[in-house]
Amino acid sequence: MEYSEIMVRYGELSTKGKNKKDFIKQLGHNVRKALSKFDDLDISAQHDRLHVTLNGADSTAVMARLKGVFGIENFSPSVKVEKDITAVKAAAIAMLKENYQPGMTFKINTRRQDKEFPYDTYQLNELLGDTLLDAFPDLVVKMKHPDLELRVEVRVNGVFLSGQTIHGAGGLPVGTGGKAVMMLSGGIDSPVASYYALRRGVKIDMVHFFSPPYTSEQALAKAKELTARLAGYSGGIQFIQVPFTKIQETIKEQVPEGYLMTVQRRLMLRLTAAIAEKRHAKGIFNGESLGQVASQTLESMAAINDVTSMPILRPLLSMDKTEIIKVAKDIDTYDLSILPYEDCCTIFTPPAPKTHPDLEKSRRFESFIDVEGLMKEALDGITVTEIRPGDNYLNQDEDVFAELL
Repeated sequence: MEYSEIMVRYGELSTKGKNKKDFIKQLGHNVRKALSKFDDLDISAQHDRLHVTLNGADSTAVMARLKGVFGIENFSPSVKVEKDITAVKAAAIAMLKENYQPGMTFKINTRRQDKEFPYDTYQLNELLGDTLLDAFPDLVVKMKHPDLELRVEVRVNGVFLSGQTIHGAGGLPVGTGGKAVMMLSGGIDSPVASYYALRRGVKIDMVHFFSPPYTSEQALAKAKELTARLAGYSGGIQFIQVPFTKIQETIKEQVPEGYLMTVQRRLMLRLTAAIAEKRHAKGIFNGESLGQVASQTLESMAAINDVTSMPILRPLLSMDKTEIIKVAKDIDTYDLSILPYEDCCTIFTPPAPKTHPDLEKSRRFESFIDVEGLMKEALDGITVTEIRPGDNYLNQDEDVFAELL
């Protein structure tokens, strides 16, 4: 069936009271950005619904993009007909025929926006119900949880019918929850944490540390590819790559082995906080899960957080690895995350890192290096890339990528 429009319903943002219009405006902006590759779409974000008029565009491709836009509870592909009861009946029969199975249950759900239409909601429900029962005698009316709910909306510009309800991503529109930076490694956890940040409406910039020649170009490409997959939820993400080789080499030379990881993480957080402040971000997200590795104990977190007063947000704090992996598979980042390209968090890892580092010792050992000088050099060397949904950074290694998967 050729659909006329996609009717989008709001979720949590419907409860936002006086601020609702700002949330709807942002959602409209995000939907336009997500659908920018389609020509001739008309997108109208109204008080109770958002309407995407297709004008002949491929409805399947449009709906695939809408599934990834946060702030959408669900949506329905709809057919527009003239405000003529004969045309409405014919469209209802055609729509049911497309989804028909013998013995299925159904209900009609009518909304009448145009009060001048000669039939009220009850009359339309009855008329269309009788029409479908006459056309399909083994249909069964069921008011709660039917197999098919035929939605009918009578508007000023026509009658719209839909027989499918497709679940959206939920959450809040990206951009309504403020701006933060995300510490993105190449592992499983940080992309999942990014997903949860975006789902709460936070606009994030990715901060990724790389240490050539110890980390490869493939590792950097993997991090960008992960960002491209996550960009589908926001329309685009800025990727900030921070050179970290000299800092890691200096720490390895001058800091006691047990505190290498702690001091390294302190420098990462110092740099991330400096980037966040420069970009007017209000918080820092990371993928830490309590107790998962040596640097994610409460004592380690306290010793590392010491370097900044900026909020550190950990969406995965109480999740175990099995839960995190399940989400990673659901959001299509797991296959990339497990590619065996080392990131800078895994190089120079001591055999016995301190799991309960002392704060004062952490500060003292950090003082062995030129923190300000090393930070300035790293910040002067950052590179920023605008990453869009669908960008491909591993295509030059397609054969290797396929073999690894």
